[in-house]
Amino acid sequence: MKAETPIPSHEDPAAWHDETTVLHGDASLATDSSVVPPIHYSATFRADSAEQFAEMANTPRSPSFYTRYGNPVHKRVEAVLAELEETETALLMASGMGAISTTLLALVSAGDHVIAQQRHYMSTSRMFEEVLPRFGVSYTVVDQTDTQALADAIRPNTRLIMVETPVNPTLSLTDLAAVARLAKPRGIITVADNTFASPLNQKPHTLGIDIVVHSATKYLGGHHDITAGAVCCSNEHAAKIWDMHTTLGAVLSPMDAWLLLRGMRTLPLRVERINANALALAQWLESQPQIQAVFYPGLASHPQHALAKKQMKGYGAVIAFSVKGDFDATSRFVSALKLATHAVSLGGVETLAVHTAAMWAGTMTPAQMIAAGIEPNFVRMSVGIEHIDDLKADLGQALAVADVARAT
Repeated sequence: MKAETPIPSHEDPAAWHDETTVLHGDASLATDSSVVPPIHYSATFRADSAEQFAEMANTPRSPSFYTRYGNPVHKRVEAVLAELEETETALLMASGMGAISTTLLALVSAGDHVIAQQRHYMSTSRMFEEVLPRFGVSYTVVDQTDTQALADAIRPNTRLIMVETPVNPTLSLTDLAAVARLAKPRGIITVADNTFASPLNQKPHTLGIDIVVHSATKYLGGHHDITAGAVCCSNEHAAKIWDMHTTLGAVLSPMDAWLLLRGMRTLPLRVERINANALALAQWLESQPQIQAVFYPGLASHPQHALAKKQMKGYGAVIAFSVKGDFDATSRFVSALKLATHAVSLGGVETLAVHTAAMWAGTMTPAQMIAAGIEPNFVRMSVGIEHIDDLKADLGQALAVADVARAT
């Protein structure tokens, strides 16, 4: 007889599944009997005595002193995030780039060397290329698919390695466990941007990564209605990052924190549907004669599919593909989409699509785009929760429009 799966203890949140964590991971922080957490829309909080005020003012990350330092609803979101990423704690910030820039500025100093990937979110790359060098921090960029190249880039003064996987927009992968094995014995801090995966599909900290950052605008919020960021890490790292955070002031409003918490309640349901839709759509696209190539970690044709299976539970919302034809044919395809909204971002309930060469034409030269793997006929699509048959029909009619226009 097959043994039954042990039932996790209700008293031990660490033993809960993610589906339970997103609903109950903040229950111990409830301040009243309301089922839905209240929004503490106050910038400052009253003390009842001089002694209490002194305690509030001198308690790091106090949730009831001044909202730049913390807020009760922030604490509830942070508790759920830390459980999802299996870290000691988490910090909320006003955007994903607020989380990334605050983390980097908190942990590196003049004379330090950092390693970055060849492929990063554009604003992250700017931090390494334009901002950190102004403060005496040197950097090396490596091909994220080549672990040996990363090892070769390490110097005696290397302080931090920043990785991102899957990568925007080409969906190449970085071997997180291999990066951690290189860094830990040398005392190098590792930071992973987990935005493109979400904690439901990938948990970098369990693979040895020190700090996990998110644009919570994406999967975690899930409804394209907030901008938020998160840092998940140890208490030791959080103390330094929070100190920098109070100085830089990238504070998330209580309303946006509450919306983020509400969005996270359905994260497992949304990600399950998104994963299934994206894989089915990627497989369907591979069979279409108007498509030149499809890039998705869940496809057997992806060059790093074995690594994806090793470090990911699911493969996420984002599909990249090349339409047969030139820049104009690809623009016609994207413009012809009806269900897929022509907009940036990812990980939400609606399907979004962008013609990447058009999106970045104003900030990158053609040579830079080619170097980044962005061909003129490249499309990035974030698949939502619509019915898969409706999504296929929408893409099919848009491909037909582009095909007819190309033929004429």
